[in-house]
Amino acid sequence: MTLTSFGPANLIKRSPETHPLTWRLRDDGEAVWLDEYQAKNGYAAARKAFADMAQDDIVQTVKDAGLKGRGGAGFPTGVKWGLMPKDESINIRYLLCNADEMEPNTWKDRMLMEQLPHLLIEGMLISARALKTYRGYIFLRGEYTTAAKHLNRAVEEAKAAGLLGKNILGSGFDFELFVHTGAGRYICGEETALINSLEGRRANPRSKPPFPAAVGVWGKPTCVNNVETLCNVPAIIADGVDWYKSLAREGSEDMGTKLMGFSGKVKNPGLWELPFGVTARELFEDYAGGMRDGYTLKAWQPGGAGTGFLLPEHLDAQMYAGGIGKVGTRMGTGLAMAVDNTVNMVSLLRNMEQFFSRESCGFCTPCRDGLPWSVKLLMAIEKGEGQPGDIETLLGLVGFLGPGKTFCAHAPGAVEPLGSAIKYFRSEFEAGIAPTSAAVPPLARPIVVGA
Repeated sequence: MTLTSFGPANLIKRSPETHPLTWRLRDDGEAVWLDEYQAKNGYAAARKAFADMAQDDIVQTVKDAGLKGRGGAGFPTGVKWGLMPKDESINIRYLLCNADEMEPNTWKDRMLMEQLPHLLIEGMLISARALKTYRGYIFLRGEYTTAAKHLNRAVEEAKAAGLLGKNILGSGFDFELFVHTGAGRYICGEETALINSLEGRRANPRSKPPFPAAVGVWGKPTCVNNVETLCNVPAIIADGVDWYKSLAREGSEDMGTKLMGFSGKVKNPGLWELPFGVTARELFEDYAGGMRDGYTLKAWQPGGAGTGFLLPEHLDAQMYAGGIGKVGTRMGTGLAMAVDNTVNMVSLLRNMEQFFSRESCGFCTPCRDGLPWSVKLLMAIEKGEGQPGDIETLLGLVGFLGPGKTFCAHAPGAVEPLGSAIKYFRSEFEAGIAPTSAAVPPLARPIVVGA
C-alpha cells in the first residue's frame, strides 16, 4: 500500500515543511530503514529532546502544540501525558502504542508502520523520555504481519545504533521496546482492554477510574497512545509549536495534519496527509477523484464503521472534530467510505452490526444482548420479513446503547451508523416490513442472543 497523489496539477508535493508524517516516504513504497531515515533527518528530534530539553518541557511542548489523539477519540495528548505521576520514586512506568488498528475501513497506522517504522520508534523514544517510562510495547494487530516484521527489524537497528536499550545517547536513560502481536479482537482498541490482553487476560475493558496513568500495565502507571499520534511527536519537537499549529486550515480547532483517506467506488481510493480543516468535498473530489463512472454518491462515513452516515450535501464540512460534529457525527479515524447508489442500506447495516455484535466483549448487558437483537431485526427486514414496530425497536436500541449507557464506547460506536441510516434512509427499512394483520408487539418477539 502506497500513499497516492491525485488531483489538479498533482496537488500533493510532500515536503518537511508541510507533510511531517509522510515526506520521508519512498516513491516505490518500500520501507525506510535506519541509514536512509537518518539521512532524512531521522532521530534529530530525539537527539534534541535528550540533549537540550528537560522532560517536563517535552510534555509542555506537546501540550502547547495542541496534538490530539489520532485513534478516534481525539483526547489532547499533552493533557494525557500530564496525568502520569510526578513522583520520582515510581520507577516502573510503561508506554504503550495502540497499533490494534481493527476499525473497518482504516489502514493509516499500517502504512506508517510498514513504510516508516523508525518514525514510530523515534516518537516513542521521545515520549518515553518525557514520561520517564523505562519500557514500551507496540500492541500490534495480529493480522499485520508485514508491519510486525518491519517493526522488529527497525527495533534491532535502533538497538545496534544505541538508540534503544541502556544509556541512550549517553543520557543515562534506559528504554526497551517490544513488539507484541495481539490475538485479533476489535475491542483491544479500547486502551484498558488492550492492557488486559497484554497481561494475558481476557480483553475486557476495565472500570475507570482508576485510569491507566495511575494503574495500568501490571498495576503500574501507563500511557497509551495511537501510532499516528506518536508519529507526530518528532516533528513537533524538531520544528516547534508555532510551525505545527500553522499547518492546519483556518477555522480548524485541531492542529497539524492528519492522515485522511477515501475508499469505496471512487476513482482514486487512497490515503493522504492533509491539513486539519480541509473540506470533505476537497478530499472526495480533488484527491479521491469522485465516484467511478456509472456510480453516484449516496452516503459517506467520515472515519470508520463506527461513525454516522452523512449525505452528499454534507461534503462541505471541514475535516476536523468540530467540523464533522456540526453535521451530526464524529470524525473518527479520518478515513472516509463512499457508499454508492447500488448499495442497500439495510444490508450494509446488517453487515456492520454483525461485525460489532461479534466483536463485543460481552461484559455488559446492553451491548451483549442489544447488538445481537439489532442483527436479528435487520436480518428480518433485509428478507422482507420485518414486522410493524421493528424500526421503532431499532431506534430504541440506538438509545439504549448510546453514550453513557454501556461499560465502554463499543456499543455507542456500533449503533451510531444504525441511527443515522434510519434517519436518512428510513424508506429502505420500511420496504422490508411485511404487511400483516396481526403484528407481534416488537418487545414480545423472541430474541435469541447470538443469533
